Amino acid sequence: MSAALTGPPVRTGAVVPVLASAGITVALMQTLIIPVIPELPRLLNASAGSTAWAITATLLAAAVATPIMGRLGDMYGKRRMLLISIGLLITGSIVAALSSSLLPLVVGRALQGFAAGVIPLGISIMRDELPSERLGTATAQMSASLGVGGALGLPAAALLAENVSWHALFWVSAGLGIIMFGLVLRFVPESAVRSGGRFDVLGGVGLSVGLVSLLLAISQGGDWGWTSARVLGLFALAVVAILAWGWWERRTSEPLVDLRTTARPQVLLTNLASMVFGFAMFAMSLVVPQLLQMPKATGFGLGQSMLASGLVMGPSGLVMLLTAPLSAKISAARGPKITLMLGAVVVAAGYGLGSILMSSVWQILLVSLLIGAGIGLAYGAMPALIMSAVPVSETAAANSFNTLMRSIGTSVSSAVAGVILAQLTINLGAYTLPSENGFRVVLITGAAAALVALAIAACIPTRSTPTETPATAEAQTPATA
Repeated sequence: MSAALTGPPVRTGAVVPVLASAGITVALMQTLIIPVIPELPRLLNASAGSTAWAITATLLAAAVATPIMGRLGDMYGKRRMLLISIGLLITGSIVAALSSSLLPLVVGRALQGFAAGVIPLGISIMRDELPSERLGTATAQMSASLGVGGALGLPAAALLAENVSWHALFWVSAGLGIIMFGLVLRFVPESAVRSGGRFDVLGGVGLSVGLVSLLLAISQGGDWGWTSARVLGLFALAVVAILAWGWWERRTSEPLVDLRTTARPQVLLTNLASMVFGFAMFAMSLVVPQLLQMPKATGFGLGQSMLASGLVMGPSGLVMLLTAPLSAKISAARGPKITLMLGAVVVAAGYGLGSILMSSVWQILLVSLLIGAGIGLAYGAMPALIMSAVPVSETAAANSFNTLMRSIGTSVSSAVAGVILAQLTINLGAYTLPSENGFRVVLITGAAAALVALAIAACIPTRSTPTETPATAEAQTPATA
């Protein structure tokens, strides 16, 4: 097995499309199960609150796996950890596909979440292997795959859910995972750039406890009650665990996350902007499907099916992918800071337009395309900002931490949007539904978040000295592959 994971495959131009496809496959897991969420209580003979764990488990597992896989990739080989991550996705998909009750489904979804490290690992492999003239466009495409997979997953999952058994969702994801595993094994080389050292077990445990407590409180606060003892206790545990983790990371010689590097202004501000941008991005995923599927009897709903709403959202994912090369060109000409700021402006404009144009399908499509273009610009700039401020030996860990910041932003966005839509409602017969003003407030909140990201990005300092290139890093780092 070791030889299979570390043996050098033939290097071809397929590296970038293979890694980007792997990223899209992993990102598909975000929206894979959304079409069947309303049916899960009946299918699994469980309560609606219990079946929500099919989403929560993936969120928590991804938060834990992302920084840990990044650090292990820097230490033991990024391709090795990439293959292990895809292997977990395959395993989780098969477990979920074979499930007929809640527990194995949640276990399978958690295993799928552990594959979240694929995207930052892929970006780091690109930095190690690609020449500088190709790196910007390649990393922009890989970074954008996080949004692309989420956007394309909804119509694909809706199509399967409406025409075949819900188990097919997971058999298809297992098949995609097997294909990606084979392609990575064949076309993606293992880099000799490694940091070595020992894994910070205590740091991994501390960060995991802090993140799980924080995200569990955020994701379940609406159901458990924001002032309940359980939620307040989780928030308190998160604060204590993260402070203790920070104290430990500053004192250990081989930390899970080098906080001194993370505290550099360029890295710190980029991570903060990424978290706020993650908040802004996810508002679209929450509002657009609901607006499209809201009954026409409400006076503002468009009465579309889940499949139709997915097809409306799907093109935004393609726009993200097509915008990635443009993001790289702007970054090369003006710097990634300007690209990130431009992306924030476009997203803010999209949400502002969306708060006005809500009355027809073509208007929603236009808004989603505009927001998708802004996300493609911004997500393409983030890894460039991170990689220009950290040494090559810490690339995977730094990119993983940045991806984690985006995920925290999306989790907070989900909670905030849920509170807004639960407070601003209308009555339609026996049902209580979100009001038009509720959707409008969420969209305006998304625009405000994008403007906050713009303000943070404007403060990011511009580096005056170049960072190491892959070639110089290999010369400085003993080849341990």
